[in-house]
Amino acid sequence: MLSAIAGRMPAELVASKSGLPLDSVLSFAQSLKEKGLISLSQQSSQNIALTAEGRRFAEQGLPELRVLACALSGKPISSLSQEEKAIGLPWAAKNGWVKIERGALVAQLASPPAYPQQQALKAVLSGQAASAESLELLSKRKLAVETTSRQFFLEKTGKKYDEAAQEESAVNAISREMLLSGAWKSAQLRPYDVSAPAETPFPAKRHAISRLQKKIARIFTDMGFEQMEGPETQSSFWNFDALFQPQDHPARELADTFYLKGESPLPLDASLVAKVKREHEKSWGGSWLEKNARKTVLRTHTTALSARYLHEKCQGKAPKKYFAIGKVYRNEATDYKHLAEFFQVEGIVVWEGATFRDLLGCLKEFYRKLGFTKIRFQPSYFPYTEPSLEISVFFEKKQQWLELGGAGIFRPEVSIPLCGRYPVLAWGLSLERPLMLLNEMDDIRAFYKSNVGWIRKQKV
Repeated sequence: MLSAIAGRMPAELVASKSGLPLDSVLSFAQSLKEKGLISLSQQSSQNIALTAEGRRFAEQGLPELRVLACALSGKPISSLSQEEKAIGLPWAAKNGWVKIERGALVAQLASPPAYPQQQALKAVLSGQAASAESLELLSKRKLAVETTSRQFFLEKTGKKYDEAAQEESAVNAISREMLLSGAWKSAQLRPYDVSAPAETPFPAKRHAISRLQKKIARIFTDMGFEQMEGPETQSSFWNFDALFQPQDHPARELADTFYLKGESPLPLDASLVAKVKREHEKSWGGSWLEKNARKTVLRTHTTALSARYLHEKCQGKAPKKYFAIGKVYRNEATDYKHLAEFFQVEGIVVWEGATFRDLLGCLKEFYRKLGFTKIRFQPSYFPYTEPSLEISVFFEKKQQWLELGGAGIFRPEVSIPLCGRYPVLAWGLSLERPLMLLNEMDDIRAFYKSNVGWIRKQKV
């Protein structure tokens, strides 16, 4: 390897000329440096790279510029894409480019401005320089990321190899025999430089969401809960009707729910279907239609599992405690705090002696074990629980309370037709949001981007 070095050379070039792996070159280089035969230096550089979204905006234009273009051409708000509504419209309004008057999009500029953020995107894409202020904005919007690259350089000194060999003979490398015999105590040993440069190891890691799922499962298991499992496709009967949501409820519309082709069978227990039908027609009025209950959906909540387990596992008088961690689907636009598919943490406690205080105690203990000490409960409303509450935790970094889920006691119209029991404590909690807080993140979409660098930085 020493003969491959000519002047000051990058370690990668030495590896190429010598035919050795880069790790071996760096290891040999450190040994040669200790002998005084070469000098070894390191050079770090900061680089800016666009994310996938940033590259797309560099080519297609930022959403706010597209919103302004629509306003200048007189197009209605309905012509905007979901991305332009969710991202572009707030930015265009914040910049003072557009406003909404009587439901119409009105431009406040005569022509598109020279927008520093768009110019910075194009500059980074083409490898040119951009202003620090613009790059900081792109970084905050998750359109660009800063990366650090390290390069090692090798250079021969004037020292000859035979001189180094004579010095080397005067010292010893520690061996197994020396350790066993104790000879190392009086030997003159070669010094080791523990700060020597080396390639960063990247061990295999589970994704942060997978690790949190295992932790949550362990917490509930330690608290005496059993895990519920079930398919992600459900009939509207289990997803809505069994949970006392009326068949004309807005949440059932296409705007909120992903419907699939084909029908799903109703439960084999005809008496259950009759009980649910009776409760709907008695309390909500109108007729209850089986064809609506047969519609197939991607489940909008894991509470559909709770409904099935109440009917199938919780008949009788024995107390039961179940939890579930599963993916749910909502037909809505994605942004920094919303996703069309995400994980929900579900739980039920079936026990005639349970009280609202027991519900608060379960939730407080769960979040304490998860690492949150400041927990707040606030009254709320959900269609199938009464009373209902929202759970919030205090985020120290931002000094504010953040809502993480909902809970309550199933209404008698839900639990009595399903299992003939009351009360049943229930909750549905977010999985991604507490993970964002624990990792000090501000964009929920970051979990699902192909960003190996982010995964490598996560603590094991």
